[in-house]
Amino acid sequence: MARATRSPRSASAGPGRTPRRRGARPSSPGSASEQPGRGDARSAPVLRWGLRLTRRALVMFLVVVVLAISFVGSLRIYLSQQHDLAVAEQQIRERSAQIADLESELARWDDPDYVKAQARQRLGWVMPGETGYRVVGPDGKPLGGGVVIESEQRLPSGEHDPVWWDRLWGSVQTADAPTRKVTVP
Repeated sequence: MARATRSPRSASAGPGRTPRRRGARPSSPGSASEQPGRGDARSAPVLRWGLRLTRRALVMFLVVVVLAISFVGSLRIYLSQQHDLAVAEQQIRERSAQIADLESELARWDDPDYVKAQARQRLGWVMPGETGYRVVGPDGKPLGGGVVIESEQRLPSGEHDPVWWDRLWGSVQTADAPTRKVTVP
């Protein structure tokens, strides 16, 4: 009874399949309907390796290829961002270590004994009642520690010494950008 109530359209086996007719015989071998691409719905292209490929399989393969290509682009961006993140974290660690070093040096300057030692070493100062000595080399310059401020400007060879206003202007420029040269004994 259930078969009698179905419409002829619902008798098909599914989408893309032709309905079977009662009493229809399969076609004979060698007929035009069995040649590939000539009306046989079950025929599929044959690949070089002997594999048969249906339209659905071909569409599924193309969908997988498109998804893989889009995934590769996203993966490349993800890996690039991970690299940038690792570089930024490394810079943060380096700067944190540098900040810790500078803070420890700043804490040392709070110690009066350290300040006195630096004044003796860098500036050549002595405490009241002490006698300071400087050893002078054969060229007339003092040997040993101390800060020497040198001008960044040098005269080209063959030029004369500048006049007083040039020297004044040179000292102003040197005061704007001094170069510390610490000599070690």
